[in-house]
Amino acid sequence: MKCKTRVGDRWFEYESTRFQDVSIPLDFKGPQVNFFNVDHASASPYKSGEVIGNTAEGGSCNFDTITFIPHCCGTHTECVGHIVNDDVYINSILPDTLIPASLVSIETIKKNRCSDKIIPKDELESKLLSIDNDFKSALVIRTLPNSETKLSARYDVDNLPAYLEKDAMALIIEHGFDHLLVDLPSIDRAYDEGRLECHRLFWGLPQGAHDLDGIEPSHRTITELSFVPNDIKDGNYLLQLQITNFIRDAAPSRPLLFSIVEQ
Repeated sequence: MKCKTRVGDRWFEYESTRFQDVSIPLDFKGPQVNFFNVDHASASPYKSGEVIGNTAEGGSCNFDTITFIPHCCGTHTECVGHIVNDDVYINSILPDTLIPASLVSIETIKKNRCSDKIIPKDELESKLLSIDNDFKSALVIRTLPNSETKLSARYDVDNLPAYLEKDAMALIIEHGFDHLLVDLPSIDRAYDEGRLECHRLFWGLPQGAHDLDGIEPSHRTITELSFVPNDIKDGNYLLQLQITNFIRDAAPSRPLLFSIVEQ
């Protein structure tokens, strides 16, 4: 179905049944992306007495017990509840709407021979300056090099992921983005002694703080472990962030990008 929506003072057309899914499927029977060497996501038939959730074992239908960690086992969207003691839940933070979004591709680099890879501030700044101001609600960052190995990568001390430094995050905040999507397991350095500096900057919290101290929780969201195939071009899109309706700080998510045509 062809639909129209207004972004700023302009109208755009999109096809409601044509979109690009930039999430990582969670395959309970196959390879999975993994962060911090957590237990793999698992699904097994429920069993209790004579009740069996498996038709192959004589049950009337299939129903599994599923165990996984959304933050480490696949694409997920999180809110400020991720780092504070206050009860802030993603299902009450995330807007149920199409979000004007910009997709940029950035090659990660090492600052020196010994450092982890980072998203360089200079290239990020160049990309952000070229973005249409009407499409600065959400930023989708595809890191380069990009391949399908990201679908089942194990991120640990032997395979450290790239991350954002504070000055790069300051640029993102300066440009006014409310929703940040990355194909990394974390916007912060993996082993940073728990500081999570970029998370705190993005959500407007003092470094080291774990309490909101009466202030309104940030409406910004972070989506991690997305995957943007190479055939999706950089540019402007409409973003729909679908999440499981979890009353938690984060939930598994399925970001969809809709191509648009200005009318």
